[in-house]
Amino acid sequence: MAESAYTDISNLGEFKLIEHLTKSFQPIRKEVLLGIGDDAAVWKPADGLIPVVSTDLLIEGVHFDLSYMPLRHLGYKSIIVNLSDIFAMNAEPVCVTVSIAMSNRFPVEALEELYEGIKQACETYGVDLVGGDTSSARQGLMISVTAMGQVEPDKYVTRKGAKPKDLICVTGDVGAAYAGFLVLDREKSVFLGNPELQPDLNDYDYVVGRQLKPEARVDVVRKLREQGIMPTSMMDISDGVASEIHHLCRQSKTGATIYAHKLPIDPQTVKVAEEFGISATTFGMNGGEDYEMIFTVPIQDFEKVKSWQEISIIGHMTDDANVIQVILENGEAADIEAQGWQHFSQRSS
Repeated sequence: MAESAYTDISNLGEFKLIEHLTKSFQPIRKEVLLGIGDDAAVWKPADGLIPVVSTDLLIEGVHFDLSYMPLRHLGYKSIIVNLSDIFAMNAEPVCVTVSIAMSNRFPVEALEELYEGIKQACETYGVDLVGGDTSSARQGLMISVTAMGQVEPDKYVTRKGAKPKDLICVTGDVGAAYAGFLVLDREKSVFLGNPELQPDLNDYDYVVGRQLKPEARVDVVRKLREQGIMPTSMMDISDGVASEIHHLCRQSKTGATIYAHKLPIDPQTVKVAEEFGISATTFGMNGGEDYEMIFTVPIQDFEKVKSWQEISIIGHMTDDANVIQVILENGEAADIEAQGWQHFSQRSS
């Protein structure tokens, strides 16, 4: 596209920009009494339900890299990471607000792409965009999303309800998003070294997709409810299994034992781990941004969860809060360090 084809944000101004970017959003939820376009939104939880609120901030250069993250995918992901927190409380999302700050390098057309992704996520998960703000920034792009949801007063799940002997479960597979990040970062380095070479991602579609366009596990949360399974503690996996299990143990005042061979790791993730000389267990324990769920259930629910394909039982809670360990494939026990994906070091476990 020629330079003249782009529209400078200053041509619209703040209020016309917001109106332009949100004009295609249509109301979805009956709980929203007054949506976008006024000084504030008004929404009311359905009868018998209470509100749940979560917020996240995404910063260019810290949480995303626009050299390989399409703006439409970024818009989608910015909503998903917030809805995932709502689902992790065993709640249902209702609406979101989105605020952005951007430098003058972004034309209107770039923000249209961003909001197309936001719209797609809202439609996919049945939530309303009810407000937000735009502001100029000296450099880069920042996105702040607040998600609001609802839940029955006695049905929300926190991080502090786990008991010794509770089973530790995870949904889907883990480590794939970090594998996708490593592949994208490698291809970026290759491209910067030789712009004539085009990225080769044909064999990495799954892990790259998990990094660029994750999904929130609404299906699992709803199925837990349908099957009468009430987790004793739960959170989403944004910083990696190791970090999240430390959160659950600290809040619940328990210890934990996880079995490495029980970690659900996709074969493509294993392939990437081998390419980078890192053990797949390290990927599974420390890779973040999967947005799967990690939760605990009483051991009495074993029969309910053991045959559920989307759930893997990876260990159990213990009564010694000072011991949080993983049993490796060779049978040795190792302390679990809460590194988080951002502190990930390329070394074998």
